[in-house]
Amino acid sequence: MHVREKLMLSGVRCVLNVTRGIIKLRSLKVSEQVLNKLHVKGVFQIHFRFLQTFLVIQSRQSFTLMSDLETPPPPPPVQTGEKRVCPEDVEQDFPLKKPRTEADHDNGAAPSRDEEASCLPEEEASEGEEEEDGDTFADMMKHGLTETDVGILKFVSDHEGFSGILKERYSDFVVHEINKQGKTVHLDDISVPADTEEVQREEHQPKEIDDVLTEEQKQQLGDLQLYKNKEGHVSIQVMDDTKEKRTLIHKAVKTQFPGLETKTEEKDGCKFIVAYHVAGKKALAAPRKHFWPKNRGSYCHFVLYKENKDTMDAINVLSKFLRLRPNMFSYMGTKDKRAITVQEIAVLKITAERLAHLNKCLLNLKVGNFSYKNHPLKLGELQGNHFTVIIRNISGTGEQVHQAMTSLKQTGFINYYGMQRFGTTAVPTQHVGRAILRNNWNEVVDLILKPRPGAEKEYLVRCREEWAKTQDPEAALKKLPNKRCLEGQLLRGLSMYGRKNIVTAFGLIPRNNRLMYIHSYQSFVWNTMVSRRIEAFGLKAVGGDLVLRGTTAHVLSAEEAEQHSIHDIVMPLPGFDVIYPTHHIGEGYRELLSVDGLDIDNMRHKVKDYSLSGAYRRIIIRPTDVSWEVIHYDDPRISLVHTDFEKLEKKPAPVFNTEGKYRALRMEFSLPPSTYATMAIREILKLDTSIKKQTQLNTLWFN
Repeated sequence: MHVREKLMLSGVRCVLNVTRGIIKLRSLKVSEQVLNKLHVKGVFQIHFRFLQTFLVIQSRQSFTLMSDLETPPPPPPVQTGEKRVCPEDVEQDFPLKKPRTEADHDNGAAPSRDEEASCLPEEEASEGEEEEDGDTFADMMKHGLTETDVGILKFVSDHEGFSGILKERYSDFVVHEINKQGKTVHLDDISVPADTEEVQREEHQPKEIDDVLTEEQKQQLGDLQLYKNKEGHVSIQVMDDTKEKRTLIHKAVKTQFPGLETKTEEKDGCKFIVAYHVAGKKALAAPRKHFWPKNRGSYCHFVLYKENKDTMDAINVLSKFLRLRPNMFSYMGTKDKRAITVQEIAVLKITAERLAHLNKCLLNLKVGNFSYKNHPLKLGELQGNHFTVIIRNISGTGEQVHQAMTSLKQTGFINYYGMQRFGTTAVPTQHVGRAILRNNWNEVVDLILKPRPGAEKEYLVRCREEWAKTQDPEAALKKLPNKRCLEGQLLRGLSMYGRKNIVTAFGLIPRNNRLMYIHSYQSFVWNTMVSRRIEAFGLKAVGGDLVLRGTTAHVLSAEEAEQHSIHDIVMPLPGFDVIYPTHHIGEGYRELLSVDGLDIDNMRHKVKDYSLSGAYRRIIIRPTDVSWEVIHYDDPRISLVHTDFEKLEKKPAPVFNTEGKYRALRMEFSLPPSTYATMAIREILKLDTSIKKQTQLNTLWFN
C-alpha cells in the first residue's frame, strides 16, 4: 500500500517530549487534502532560550523533522574531548558517590538541591542541545521562585539595563580558579614531570638490568601493568639458570614496572619468572608504600580542565578510571556544570603518568600541569575565580554598555546569594531550613516529600503521589529507580526508623545536603535584611553599621562611619556567635526571625549539626581585573572564547567580524570566594536572573 494511503487510513501518532528524551505518539487523522500542510510544532527550551521545530509530513513517501528555516543548520562542531572517547566512558555507568565535603561553587554557590540530589545521573548533552519539555516547561516554571521571593530587590547603579542571552552555549561561561598564591590556574602543559628519584635510579642502576628484558617482554609487562593482558600474568623463561640471572630479572621487572610482583616457578624442568599484580586490580589503584619514592610528595597536584560537567561528576569519572574512591581527591572549590572551568585538584599517591594517560580517553575532560606535593587541597583555600563571560544578542547601545561596566568596575554589585541557593521547585529550600530550625520534623518530611507543581522528573512525581496517598515509605521508595537522592535517602530512613524517629531518619541524608537547607534559610534572611539596609541608608556607611577588624565585628559610631565606605560594611548571617547592627535594621533581624517562629537569642539547636553560629558577609563586592568589549560575529554556533584546550591544540583564536550581524558583550572579571557571578551580571543587565522570569521573557520573545 502507498505510504500516503497508509497515512490517510491509519493516521500518524506523534508528539515531542524533549525533557526526558522520550518520543510519545499521539493519533492524528490525516486527509489527503491537508497532508502537505500538516505540521506539529514543538518548542525546545535550552537554558533560557527556545528553538522552534516543525514536523513536516511530506505528501510522498516519508515525513521529515526540520526546523522552520529554509535549510537545516549543520550539526554543531565536535566539542572538546569527543574524539578522545573511550568506549567504556560513554555510558557513565559508575555510581555517583560525591565526597562528603563542604562545597564552594565557583561563583559562591552552595550546591543547589537539584545539583546535589538528582536521583539519576544526567545524560550528557552536546553544547546547545540541553533540552527541556518545550510544551509544558514555561507553564511548570510558573511555580518557581523569582528574585523578590528570596529578598533580591535592589541595584547599586542607576544606569539603564539592557537585554542579552547568558550561557547560550556553555562555552560562553569560562571560569579559571585563583589559587591561594593568587595565581590564575591555567592548563598549559600536559607533559609528565621527570621524577628525581627515578632519574637517579636510572643513572645508577646496573646496565645489565636494562638489557635483561627483551623488547617483546617489556611490551608484555607494560600491557600487564595497564591491565591489558587478559591472562593476568607474564612468564619469562630463564635461559641461563643462575641465581644472579634470576635476581636481575626480578629487579628489572620491579624497577621498570612498578605495581608488579614476581615469583619463581618451575615447569617441565625449566625456571620461569612470573610477573603479576600483587593485589589483583587493586594494586594499581592503591600502590604499596615501597613503590612510592621517599623523596616524592604523597599528593599529585594537577589542573583539571572540564567542559559541561560539574566537579563531582568529573571526579567520579576520574575515580572510575583510576579505580579509586572519590574521597581520595581534594580540591579548593566546586565549579558549575554548564561552563568551561579550570581548577586545581590533588590526589593521593597516583602518578602523573597514570593521570596523563587518561587524556587519551576522557570525554570533555583534560588533565595536566602535574606536580608532587606533601599536602592535599582544602575547601576555601582559593583566593577566588576569574570569569570570562559572553552575553549574546545584547540590545544595549555602546554607551549603555560602557555605563554598566564602568559602574561594575568602580562601585561593584550587591553581594546577594544567587538563585541557585534556593532551589527551583515550588518548595523553596529555605522553607525546609526554617522547619528544621523550628524543630518541626513532621513539616520537614512533608515539605521534602509532598507533591508539588512544577518541573520534576516523572519518577519523583510518582514517588510523591504514592507518599501522599499511603504515607508508606517503602511503597514510595519503590517508585524511585535509584535510592541515592534526597527523597530516597529520607524514605529509606523512615522505613528503617519510623515516623517517631524522624531526626535519625533525616540523618541518612548526607550531612552537606542537610546543612544546605539551613544555610539556605540564613541566606534568605541575609538577602532580605541587606535589601532593607540599602533601602534605608543607600550606599554610605552610617553609625550602627558593622565592619570587620580582623575576624571580630565592630559597631561604627557616627564619627567612625565617616571614615569608612560602603565596601567596608558587613552584615551578619543569623547565629549565636554574631552581633547585629545597632540601628533599626538590627532590630529587623529579630522581627523577621520572630515571624518565622525563631528566637534570635537562642540559635543553638537540640541537634548540634543544626546549631547556627552565624558569619559576616560584605554588602558590596567590587570585582577586580574588569575588562570588556563589544564584539560582532556572523555564526551563532561558534565559540567566542579561546580556551586553554584550544591553545594546547594550537587552534586559532576566534575571529570577529566588525560588520557581523550579531552583537555580544565579552567581559572578564575576578571575584573572591563565596560570591555569585550571576549577581554581577544581574547588576549589568538589570534583569531578574531566576529561571521563572527568564522563561517568561524567552517565551514572549519567541512568540
